Amino acid sequence: MTQNWGMTIPFYDRSLARSRELIEELPALGYTDLWSAEVNGTDGFTPLALASQWAPGVRLGSAIVPVSTRGPALLAMSAATLADLAPERFVLGIGSSSPAIVERWNAVEFAKPYARTRDTLRFLKQALTGEKVSETYETFQVKGFKLERAPKTPPKIVLAALRPRMLKLAAEEADGAITNWLSPEDVRKVRAEIGPETELIARLFVCVSEDTDRVREQARWMLASYLTVPAYAAFHDWLGRGEVLRPLHEAWAAGDRKSALQAIPDEVVDALIVHGDAATCRARIEEYVANGLNTPVLAPIPGGEVSITQAVRDLAPKG
Repeated sequence: MTQNWGMTIPFYDRSLARSRELIEELPALGYTDLWSAEVNGTDGFTPLALASQWAPGVRLGSAIVPVSTRGPALLAMSAATLADLAPERFVLGIGSSSPAIVERWNAVEFAKPYARTRDTLRFLKQALTGEKVSETYETFQVKGFKLERAPKTPPKIVLAALRPRMLKLAAEEADGAITNWLSPEDVRKVRAEIGPETELIARLFVCVSEDTDRVREQARWMLASYLTVPAYAAFHDWLGRGEVLRPLHEAWAAGDRKSALQAIPDEVVDALIVHGDAATCRARIEEYVANGLNTPVLAPIPGGEVSITQAVRDLAPKG
């Protein structure tokens, strides 16, 4: 499988409107992929629509759009639109997301996440061919939906997957798996679940900085906000970090945020956040690749002495 080298867009230090110049530069730097995110900033599709015009030739992917915050037909329409803008270059990444995003922020029930993801995947695979869909799934029913303009080539669909059941679904029914917040060593365990042929994509948070203490302090806030989410807590239990992260979870559950942050060991921070000078960071990213990651999607984070713009340039595969 051809080695990919991805970048997260837009960038952490600027709006989408101010991202054009650097996005236009990415293909010449050697980046093969641009992947969006969708949490509480930009939506998952608009940055890719703009990037399809700003950076022709690169692959575009969503990592990820939740399956519960849009109806199945709307997801199909959005995917068809991107597939038309970037023929054979758009990859639709979908996933169950989390109770906070789905229920607390979007006022939608977060129920049966595995089944909802599976059902949405099966619907999209059918709908994106242009076929009329009338189907009763376990978690929803669609009656008579047909895309007005189906893409000439349906986009690939990849699944956000953290543990064996979803990873197996990604390998068996989708075109790849997306994972997150893992170490290079963890890649081997994930790869074992999906086999050698399934594309594995992961967003890697990178801080180009040699100020280790400062990086760790900032990273603990990011880690605490993710690793206390039930799905990520279960993921790291499966990866073998259950005991070392137990003090974090206990302090967080008690509402003691300060103690929770202090409870995250340095070795966990260093395992899950890529940091150091640019050469050290690139070498670390290559460790992920050597262990079975096909598509590293870099997410340079601010806080170091190197600007995001410079970090993006320094971390390029041709750097």
